[in-house]
Amino acid sequence: MYGKLREHLQNELSQIREAGLYKNERVIISSQDAVIRLESGVTVLNFCANNYLGLSNHPDLIDAAKSALDSHGFGMSSVRFICGTSDLHKELERKIAEFFGTEDTILYAACFDANGGVFEPLFSEADAIISDSLNHASIIDGVRLSKASRFRYNNADMNDLELQLRKAEDARFRIIVTDGVFSMDGNVAPLDEIIRLANKYDALVMVDECHSAGVVGATGRGVTEKFNVRGEVDIITGTLGKAFGGAIGGFTTGRKEIIELLRQRSRPYLFSNAIPPSVAGAGIRMFEMMAETSELQTRLHQNTEYFVSRIREAGFDIKPTKSAICAVMLYDAKLSQEFASKLLEEGIYVTGFYYPVVPQGQARIRVQLSAAHKTEHLDTAIAAFIKTGKELGVLK
Repeated sequence: MYGKLREHLQNELSQIREAGLYKNERVIISSQDAVIRLESGVTVLNFCANNYLGLSNHPDLIDAAKSALDSHGFGMSSVRFICGTSDLHKELERKIAEFFGTEDTILYAACFDANGGVFEPLFSEADAIISDSLNHASIIDGVRLSKASRFRYNNADMNDLELQLRKAEDARFRIIVTDGVFSMDGNVAPLDEIIRLANKYDALVMVDECHSAGVVGATGRGVTEKFNVRGEVDIITGTLGKAFGGAIGGFTTGRKEIIELLRQRSRPYLFSNAIPPSVAGAGIRMFEMMAETSELQTRLHQNTEYFVSRIREAGFDIKPTKSAICAVMLYDAKLSQEFASKLLEEGIYVTGFYYPVVPQGQARIRVQLSAAHKTEHLDTAIAAFIKTGKELGVLK
């Protein structure tokens, strides 16, 4: 029975390869860090991980994870409401709420699950969800699971947002949903203006802080800190898999009653195993470190400003960014893959992004800066970008 489907899939895969859109996975055989070793044996500088604060291999988090393994074992073997809740989970949820200045938190296996499980329990056909056009795929999928009316506004366009809010005025409840930092471009949502419009049109606000928590704001507390609106956002989702140690695990934090209802009805929470004790233990230590110092955030901001300014001076076309993401625009999918391959030969590990990850004709190299990068790492990467840009005709 598989024969016809196999032939169809083989044709699909061939078309993907011919279009230059096939995604190859490079295998890392070292720990995640600014410098990594690949299966080929080559050592390269890593500029495409979400390891914004350089914590993925931090000894304090490794020790905390080992300690939790010793005290609580390897896994929970259960969902939270049956017998999968440990004291480590509850402590981590308290730490997250303290960090963001919210009332309560619920943990998920990943932020994809957090975003997938937030809308359906809270909103019905009587309600409206107004979503930014560049929101992450997990938000889009989560919205689709809800019966609420859907409205989309152009990326960070407050005039269009207001227009969509007017269209949704007859809804019982309205919620504006946005990424804090848009992962493909690196721009920051204008949260102060979003909240102003939310107040004007009696709407709730939800922010996905995956690429902004730990990164944006003087102490890394995300876009609510950057715009001085802590406590004014109703729902915040985020991940432990990027700046916060880079392992696994997501969360939703916000108003007490919202979190309480999600515990009762959010399907990814009710039907997925609890995160492992080692991840929870390391997460607790990570938030303690965040409370102790903002040194890593300061270093990350310095690295980002240094790299972005010199890449722009070299003549590359980059997206405006206020985060640790620098999108070097190449527009052509095959060019982005060739550019990334040549950079790898220069010892720089980056990835070309192209359709369907970004729109057709918007291919790019997404560079992600880290507090773990040293100045010499940045200089090496900048020189490699310039050399490759000239070789491929991107720079004159």
